Amino acid sequence: MSRLIIASNRLPLKVEKHNNKYSATASAGGLATGLKSYHKNNDSVWIGWPGIIANSDTDKEEITEIIKKEQCLPVFLTEALIDGFYDGFSNATLWPLFHYFVEYTRFNDQYWEAYYKVNQMFAEAILENAKDGDTVWVHDYQLLLVPNMLREKCPNLKIGFFLHIPFPSYEVFRILPWREELLTGILGADLIGFHTYDYARHFNSSVKRLLGHEIEFSNVNLDNRQVHIDVFPMGIDYEKFESCALAVQSKPIQERSKQHQDIDRFLLGGPDRHLILSIDRLDYSKGIPERLKAFKCFLQKYPEYIEKVSLLMLTVPSRTDVEEYQNLKTEVDVLVGGINGEFGTLNWNPVIYFYRSLPFENLIELYSSADIALLTPLRDGMNLVAKEYIASKVNQKGVLILSEMTGASKELGEAISVNPNNINYTADAIYRALTLSDEERIRAVKTMQKRIKRYDVHKWASEFIKSLNKTTKKQEEHKARKISPKIKELIIFDYKKEKQKTIFLDYDGTLQRFFNNPQDAKPDEELYKLLDKLAAKENTNLVLISGRDKDTFDKWFGNRKYNLIAEHGAWKRELGSDWIERKAVHDEWKDNILPVLESYVDRTPGSLIENKTYSLVWHYRKSDIELGALRALELVTDISNLIINQDLEILEGSKVIEIKVAGINKGIAASEYLMNHKSDFVMAMGDDWTDEFLFKELPAKAHTIKVGTGNSVAKYYVNTYRDVRNFLSDIL
Repeated sequence: MSRLIIASNRLPLKVEKHNNKYSATASAGGLATGLKSYHKNNDSVWIGWPGIIANSDTDKEEITEIIKKEQCLPVFLTEALIDGFYDGFSNATLWPLFHYFVEYTRFNDQYWEAYYKVNQMFAEAILENAKDGDTVWVHDYQLLLVPNMLREKCPNLKIGFFLHIPFPSYEVFRILPWREELLTGILGADLIGFHTYDYARHFNSSVKRLLGHEIEFSNVNLDNRQVHIDVFPMGIDYEKFESCALAVQSKPIQERSKQHQDIDRFLLGGPDRHLILSIDRLDYSKGIPERLKAFKCFLQKYPEYIEKVSLLMLTVPSRTDVEEYQNLKTEVDVLVGGINGEFGTLNWNPVIYFYRSLPFENLIELYSSADIALLTPLRDGMNLVAKEYIASKVNQKGVLILSEMTGASKELGEAISVNPNNINYTADAIYRALTLSDEERIRAVKTMQKRIKRYDVHKWASEFIKSLNKTTKKQEEHKARKISPKIKELIIFDYKKEKQKTIFLDYDGTLQRFFNNPQDAKPDEELYKLLDKLAAKENTNLVLISGRDKDTFDKWFGNRKYNLIAEHGAWKRELGSDWIERKAVHDEWKDNILPVLESYVDRTPGSLIENKTYSLVWHYRKSDIELGALRALELVTDISNLIINQDLEILEGSKVIEIKVAGINKGIAASEYLMNHKSDFVMAMGDDWTDEFLFKELPAKAHTIKVGTGNSVAKYYVNTYRDVRNFLSDIL
């Protein structure tokens, strides 16, 4: 029976040593907190670093035995590896870059080497415990290389990957020296998940631009498989927060914790007392200085709230040995002291500042008591604190002010959304939050609660695994169509036993790889020899059928003994005859279309126009990938309006838009050829949408073969043009 293996940098527990004895306690943090309950309720094992350096084999054995009881297995790291992998590449390279803090990003070859080695260690630990058919769920930016490492060693694993931080725009990601390696690593997964569509879109853009892979309907087409990209906004354990908040609120005042009593005392100190809550890890991505400046601006603009409103700021220490974080701590301290010094009184502090972490129940007390949650990161993958606050407002009388730069802002649309860099606007948002009516607060919180209760962490995890299973099932169905040695043997057997044979072969992408300039794709000697041998086979009609223009095809193959069909069937040249035009048509229509195409060439660097007898073709393979795709959509719309009531049609091929005379396509041309050349064996191979006409029109018993992993009506598929050449060689 297959099982689930979860892999993340840290385990959902932390191992500590006291009095020469090891013990394990639950870890804090979004992933550990979010997935822990799902992990416990399923037949899974969690692999990660236990949070401690083991100095001997005995220590490692003891730690392993302790965490095994929690369904966990360790990856032990040395101090040097932690320095290079975690503090180095993960948090000094990837973290700042993915959060758009390019100025803090450090590029260091030693960091990369440590990162690569630790990812290998994780992959090996997973492979030691995985069997064919098991599901592996890899998490976050520390393990970007692991999916492909697993794929190369164990192709039959089901591999999912989820990124918990933002994926930056292409222009930022391309800065990385190791960008291709990281993308290839992630693409080892079957399913790649992100919190928001924006992150998925940025990832797709980088894959297209840097690796050149085609993406259709959220699927990345690799040479041998498809990878699905989807969005899964991570939830929280809603019931846990709600039930704890109910318990906290129902406690008599005398039984509440000292912290809770202090909060009650503050709120009861005056009729208009309000508490604004800010909770974050001390990190430059969280926008804490900007938040303090906004609160100061609020007190300056709305002095009537002095001595009535306090900002309770809980800042959890983080990476205290890193200079940027030390500088940030100093800046925050100075800002807090400045605000309290300028506005504070003997009985009132504007900012109540805690630099520490708090136990879970104390957090719930803060969530429950705060009138407003002010959460304004400069960039955040999700921000689960926002959801935790909403879940804890069991009386619904709370207001959430949330940065639009967080993933959570896409779900919590009823929150007051702010740009954290706009200090004045954030100050006004605080005023707006304070002046909302109870009815407005309750309505907004109730709506958000329904949403995040429905899509909690259990739903998030189960939806991801469900989607992964669905994705791998589709891949298995697709694999069944791949030409295996057995299928190849059957096709060759069929070829040899039949008397009359016809083989239709597309050219670009099928017999030859794509080039940026279409004229560079001329045949090489290997291809000529292969086709010459195939054409010389007894009772075999070799037909090259392409969208290429007649003159180019004639220059390349005019002196060879092949049947040629050019321009999708507009021209044909059978052995021993001259080129024949399929039907005479006027070409006045080009006068209207050509200026439109020329305008697109002017606005799309790298694109070009090809003028064929029956068609005009706009190529954009050399253009920027996303600009080319956008212009292609625009062009199709513009041309569609121009060709109404004309005998013309539009073909969308691989990086080409072709406007051509209707009634001319490869399928019709092939059917006409077969009417004049009886064949017992028919085979066709092609790579793009223009070849779908060919596949559809051929007899049902024909062997139709798609080149590439995209959707097709063809019976079978191979990965690349090299596979086509190898297949044809096996026929000889």
